[in-house]
Amino acid sequence: MAVEFGLLGVIEVRLGGRTVDVGHMRQRCVLAALLVDVGRAVPVDTLVDRVWGDRPPQRTKDTLYGYLSRLRQALRPAPEVTVARRPGGYVLDADPLSVDLHLFRDLVTRARAADGPEAVALMRRALGLWRGEPFATVDVPWFDDQRRVLLRERLAAELDHIDLRLGAGDHGGLPAELAVKAREHPLDERLAGQLMLALYRAGRPSEALAHYQELRHRLAEELGADPGPRLLALHQRILANDPALLPPDPAPPADVPAQSPPAGAPAPSPPEAAPPAEVRSITPRQLLAPPPYFVGRDAELAVLDKALAAQSGPRATLPVTVVCGIGGVGKTSLALHWAHRAQHRFPDGQLFVDLHGFTPSGEPADPGVVIRGFLDALGVEPGRVPAAFDAQAALYRSLLAGRRVLVVLDNARDSAQVLPLLPGTPGCAVLITSRDQLTGLTAAHQVTHLTVGAFDPATAHELLAGRLGAERVAAEPRAAAELVGQCAGLPLALSVLAGRVTTNPVATLTALTEELRESSRLDALSTGEDATDVRAVLAASYRALDAGTARVFRQLVQGPGPDIGVAAAGSLTGLGPAGAHQALHRLRTRHLLQEHAPGRFAGHDLLRAYALEVAAGDDAEARAARLRVLDHYLRTAWAADRLLLPHRDPVRLPPMADGVRPEEIPTHDRAMAWFGRERPALIAAVHLAARHGHDIHAWQLAWALTTFLTRRGRWSDVAAVHATALRAATRLGDTAAVNESYRVLALERIEAGDPAAARERLDQALSLAASSGHTLSEAHTHLTLGWLYEHTGDRAAALRHDELAVGLFTRLGHRAGLARALNAVAWDHVQTGGHRQAVARCEQALALQEELGDRRGQSDTLDTLGYAYQQLGEHTQALLCHERCLELHRALGHRFNEAEALVHLGEAHQALGDREAARRCYEQALDVFRDMEVNPARVAQTRALLDALG
Repeated sequence: MAVEFGLLGVIEVRLGGRTVDVGHMRQRCVLAALLVDVGRAVPVDTLVDRVWGDRPPQRTKDTLYGYLSRLRQALRPAPEVTVARRPGGYVLDADPLSVDLHLFRDLVTRARAADGPEAVALMRRALGLWRGEPFATVDVPWFDDQRRVLLRERLAAELDHIDLRLGAGDHGGLPAELAVKAREHPLDERLAGQLMLALYRAGRPSEALAHYQELRHRLAEELGADPGPRLLALHQRILANDPALLPPDPAPPADVPAQSPPAGAPAPSPPEAAPPAEVRSITPRQLLAPPPYFVGRDAELAVLDKALAAQSGPRATLPVTVVCGIGGVGKTSLALHWAHRAQHRFPDGQLFVDLHGFTPSGEPADPGVVIRGFLDALGVEPGRVPAAFDAQAALYRSLLAGRRVLVVLDNARDSAQVLPLLPGTPGCAVLITSRDQLTGLTAAHQVTHLTVGAFDPATAHELLAGRLGAERVAAEPRAAAELVGQCAGLPLALSVLAGRVTTNPVATLTALTEELRESSRLDALSTGEDATDVRAVLAASYRALDAGTARVFRQLVQGPGPDIGVAAAGSLTGLGPAGAHQALHRLRTRHLLQEHAPGRFAGHDLLRAYALEVAAGDDAEARAARLRVLDHYLRTAWAADRLLLPHRDPVRLPPMADGVRPEEIPTHDRAMAWFGRERPALIAAVHLAARHGHDIHAWQLAWALTTFLTRRGRWSDVAAVHATALRAATRLGDTAAVNESYRVLALERIEAGDPAAARERLDQALSLAASSGHTLSEAHTHLTLGWLYEHTGDRAAALRHDELAVGLFTRLGHRAGLARALNAVAWDHVQTGGHRQAVARCEQALALQEELGDRRGQSDTLDTLGYAYQQLGEHTQALLCHERCLELHRALGHRFNEAEALVHLGEAHQALGDREAARRCYEQALDVFRDMEVNPARVAQTRALLDALG
């Protein structure tokens, strides 16, 4: 079977006319790097540079050898092709003319040596090998350089081909073709001369002269030069109507052997008869085939049914719907599925055009070209098409007036591209798909915007089963679930993976999941074809951004959390809130971000993976953005924590980077709300800071989070952030910070019911504080040890450590700490029967706390005092203390202490004989405990109190 290698477009291999799966994008890059030098050795280092550039993987050569091994296996059915190790490197041995790149160069060389029809046919065959940009979707420096060289070779061959065609008298279709090329290469004098000659021969000399004048002005403005002598001479000959410019008689085509069509391909159709000069009453049916595997989207289809329903009456307007969303989310599939389903509503036809607004290669479609195509579809003979664009658009609207036609404008770039294509009367309907929201349409039209999101896991699984078959998916359920997760609900990604499985009979879902883990997700989701390659689809959206918005897109990936608010984005980008809001809005309208809640922005997982790739090229930009966002979160969290616990010992913050604008939080309640919103980002920021060497930020962010997390009973979060903080503080050699994390980690272990681990951490903290002479840390550690021993039932040890803390805080003059320690001693006395002593200590503590305005301290002390009164039988006094305590805990947002206060208040009500009030308190306490991570023993104790009421 003949083997063919394709590099002039997507990298592909065909064997006997059928495509061979040669792996993901990076593996195909290895193949292409060898094929460029087919038959010659490529050194390993050169191969690595070609494939990875300046971003090789960690185990580069192992990865390369793995790719080469898999390529050998994929090419095994073609024995004439070998990949071998030679002294100078790796060699791919094959017939050079089996590689389209080398065949192209061979045919061009032969065409330039030939004459007449043979030369035309050879050059046409050479250009026919091109399927798009060389090495399509590969973005590595070496391939970029090769691509530029090849595109220059292609342009030179195209111009040679045009000269040959003009020389043979074949100029019929050249004006339109050359006009497009002239726009792409506006200063190319050879191309301008070809266009002028083609226009002259087509009976359009005035346009030929106008093009000359346009080029002359452009050369003067941009280069300060005049047209060359050859072009000037052609201009003079056109002015003089030189008969030598007239075309020769067309020559008959040469018979040049071509490659055999692929096996299984349909035979060429016989030439069709020429159409009549004028075609009337044509009903266009231009819709592409409906998608074969369409799932879900019931809500979206219902919106389209309603939005594009026929309108009548004096207030009827043209119904226009814009289906928008991220690239690859299935906008075109939705539009085509609905359009086919609704064909009966539009008996006068359906017009369809791909506007190429975000096509990875090529330019957006010119509205003028689109309208000419629509006029052709509507049966307008070429001679009746007006010359001016405005007149063509008016004729298009006139033809649609009074008719019921559906116009589907797929993949629109912007409103300016769409506006000229809209009908003028309400009988028609327009369905547009775009990655942009096209807000400019709303000024003059009533537009329905329908945003299409990624699939939920169940629908994504349904799509995968539809593509692969339910039995195959059911046979590997865990792998199928992982593939769905890796694709993050993006239909294009799911379809790419399904395609890889269906084109390789021996592939398994499990093997595919392993490949996804080993390589970049975007590599594994690569097809090499612009329309279906996930990286290329995302890159097309990115390249459409202006420079400033593109920079913000790259910077946002440095945000640590799953989403980001406007204020944090303002610091991260250095633009401030107003500038960031504008940039976020632009990204949202292009569906590179979603605003999932007011002022909260997030990106799709695969977009984040792509952003990480494009951001990797500018380390300085990434470092600066990362430091600014860490500064923002640290400064704002520090200030918010001061509102939650104003008498806490503060920490000294590092200098703040330029461009950072921390949020201003005025009240305690706002601080709790801010922590609640930003908790995922703040936790992620701790780990991000540690990974990138910002150890001060890591432990101080953990410090600032502690009050909120403990009040909310989020002990697993406490353990995670302080484990990271402890390592960061240890690297810094900051004994106070190390001690702080040891104590907080010990509290977490106490709540988890692991007193031995808590004791180990506290012993380490106490030893460190004593050896470093840090008396304040020593005092706090004794207080935590008292809490530990109170939990384990060692009352004497608890009292001993709490009294030591009283002494140390007294010596330091630390009144807030002293009040806390006095309350702890009071609780110890309550547990050992010294109820009057407990009341006295509580009164001392309350006096200090009221003087300091320490509401948190007061709430704890009131709880102890109420419990002491209860043990003394003074239940009314106890009830008053617990009610005030509950009020304070709720105001402070301390959920755990709120639950404990409810239990104690319930006991007071029960002692006073109010069983219903007690029941309500116990039930409320259980509800709070269920929302938190608490020791199950606490829940069981509270449940027992409730059950005892009967």
